[in-house]
Amino acid sequence: MRSGVVARVLIDNPLPQLDHLFDYGVPEALAGAIRVGQRVKVPFRSGGRIIDAYVIELVDAAEADDSFSGTLSDIDSLVSTAAVLTPEVYELARRIADRGAGSAIDVVRLAVPPRAVRAEKKWLAAQADAEAAESAPSRDPVASPAVPSAEPALPGLSGYTDAVVAGALDPDGRVAMTAVPRLVQTASGAWVGHWALTMAELAARTLAGGRSALLAVPDFRDQEQLLAALHALLPAEQISRFDARQTTTERYSAFLACLGPEPRVVVGNRSVVYAPASALGLIALWDDGDPLYAESLAPYANARDVALIRQGLSGSALVLLGHARSIEAQRLVEIGWLHELAPERFSRPNIIATAQQGQPDEHAQAARIPSLAWREAKDGLGRGPVLVQVASPGYAPVVACASCREAARCAHCQGPLGQNAPGAAPSCRWCGAIAANWTCGTCGGHALRTVRIGAGRTAEELGRAFPGALVVVADGENPILSVSAKPALVIATRGAEPVAAGGYAAVLLLDGERMLGRESLRVAEDALRWWSNAAVLAAPGAPVILAGVGGALASALGTWQQAQWAAREFADRRALRFPPAVRTASVTAAPAVLDGALAELRELDGVDILGPVPAPPAGPGAAASDGLMRAIVRFDYAAGAEVARRLRAAIVAVASSRRRPPKGGAFRPAPTLRVRFDDPEIF
Repeated sequence: MRSGVVARVLIDNPLPQLDHLFDYGVPEALAGAIRVGQRVKVPFRSGGRIIDAYVIELVDAAEADDSFSGTLSDIDSLVSTAAVLTPEVYELARRIADRGAGSAIDVVRLAVPPRAVRAEKKWLAAQADAEAAESAPSRDPVASPAVPSAEPALPGLSGYTDAVVAGALDPDGRVAMTAVPRLVQTASGAWVGHWALTMAELAARTLAGGRSALLAVPDFRDQEQLLAALHALLPAEQISRFDARQTTTERYSAFLACLGPEPRVVVGNRSVVYAPASALGLIALWDDGDPLYAESLAPYANARDVALIRQGLSGSALVLLGHARSIEAQRLVEIGWLHELAPERFSRPNIIATAQQGQPDEHAQAARIPSLAWREAKDGLGRGPVLVQVASPGYAPVVACASCREAARCAHCQGPLGQNAPGAAPSCRWCGAIAANWTCGTCGGHALRTVRIGAGRTAEELGRAFPGALVVVADGENPILSVSAKPALVIATRGAEPVAAGGYAAVLLLDGERMLGRESLRVAEDALRWWSNAAVLAAPGAPVILAGVGGALASALGTWQQAQWAAREFADRRALRFPPAVRTASVTAAPAVLDGALAELRELDGVDILGPVPAPPAGPGAAASDGLMRAIVRFDYAAGAEVARRLRAAIVAVASSRRRPPKGGAFRPAPTLRVRFDDPEIF
């Protein structure tokens, strides 16, 4: 029987068959240094191969002998004394991986940033100094440490916000909260959405109670608003920021700061829900229906689902805050997992849907910018900035043959052609090839016409219509966070709208029919969210013109009843067994492999298998998936764990099937088997 301590480690290897803990002995030289959560290097297999790993458990050797017979290899070396993987985050990674038939190490890579040695050494030195200071005797034994106030100094907001923080969010509270649709100004003069100040106040009160808060937002524009609100309430040293714009050193330094015992507020994008936090008291997501919360790496977990699981592990409060409620949040409300909280009173935006105004002239009704929108834009420019929301960036994202009206396609990859600037040669939206001497494959024509107008072309047209007006374009290539109160035409793509000081004098929501023309189950939900988030940027009483869209969606926006629309939409999806009423998984493989993976699922109750059909290309411009087939597995939530377990077993079996040829040489590649749970692209 071995004496001493055995370390159970998670090795950093992508092979699914290695997704479990391995036992290693702790050598005497490291006996007093090894702790749970540290990075170590361990020998693996043969040939002197050394790989990275994380220490997950430390157990007595006698306990380890019960499950292992033989000689254990020892840990090779300790990478760092910093314990970067906390037990709570590992447990979260394990549950996320099991839910999505993935590997825990893939989730850990999202949770623990790449190591920056200098930042880590600086942090370790600061930790050592702090421990030395705590152990040293006090120079003034009479002085007592400062005790933080139970209530931070907060500005008086609305009765809605005060009611929320007073009692609605107990330590186990789970809330779907409707945001107040207006802008507010912080003490520093920055204009932010009321939602940002609400989240900041919730975080400040959580921090005052000695607990940490994780605040997630979709992108950097929302993050800047939230940070401005937080800095108005809290000192900078209590706020950590996580986002993709940080350097490796900055991100790792922010991560290390969260490992300390002091409670703090952590702000970031989708990966912030994995951040370590001392005594977690609040997880809040703004606009949880935004597709940017969907992780693009396996196991593709949405930040909202991660937050739900982490709330259950930590017992913290959970808040999903938005102007338009996601269908997933509506489901959680209806099953009683979340309770809804709406403001008692507020002034909704002044929304006018032109399609419901009764245009007698067919040409006026079909116009991209109706006459009412022109008039409101002209009047608004006399008072301040005017926001114009459009569907697409660029100048002319899609062009077609002027003769036969067929869409212009690239000769190299058959992708759509577009123009980046007036008079520019068309180029492919997929591969970027220039089509200088383009010829229509249908009629042989050479002339092109604009089919879809982007932000650049819209700015050009409005600039001619309103001579002398300042025109500002805000999109992915021209990120603008805020504009002044001076008159200007602000042309912005959906989601890229800047905040105007005091609000916009008018807001025009264009290209609604084009936004709704996208083939997706979520298209109406997304459009309602885009319009709602743009409408709240208007000044009190300023007109918000929704052009070309009528029906229930326009009525929901006009009456500001997004939650009621979400309830009706969820009822329809439940009747049709569409997500989120059920869960789904896409399974892609060669026919024989796919049949084997699906065979054991057919016998489960509450499981439907749709297909298989030929797998679509991996993305725009990608080659067709030769010979691969895709099936959609649709199942009830109660069957989710078993479906994930069986698909995971199929993944491991396929990954283990490659063998070395008889006379040596390279491994043969394993057959392809891709599984993605809750795939947003299949409906």
